[in-house]
Amino acid sequence: MNINLAKRCITAIFSLLVVLSFSTTAHHGWSWAEDKQTEMTGTITEISISPPHPRLMIDTADGPWQVDLGNPRQTRDAGFVEGSANVGDTVLVRGHRSAKSDEHIIKAVRATIEGKQYTFYPQLVRED
Repeated sequence: MNINLAKRCITAIFSLLVVLSFSTTAHHGWSWAEDKQTEMTGTITEISISPPHPRLMIDTADGPWQVDLGNPRQTRDAGFVEGSANVGDTVLVRGHRSAKSDEHIIKAVRATIEGKQYTFYPQLVRED
């Protein structure tokens, strides 16, 4: 193999890896959320187990909120699967709210539904 061709191949592969790592970080990072963990309680109005992130919609005293759970694997590994919760169940969510005050989204590190805990990010749970 020609040395110039080998250098071009390595450069192309490296460039592709850099682009892919930035796009993954942009979508899956936590920079959009507050650093502080908070808790909120609500009633489940909708459940979705679909990728890219399973989620719950809940009604709280502050209005409706979207609760993003872990990725499908993390959610399953936490024990939360189809049938784990029902519309109308009470949920206590611990997580990080969106940094935008007008955006009612919280990224859950843990959810307690009808007394059962589901921890999606065990390494991130902070107790007060």
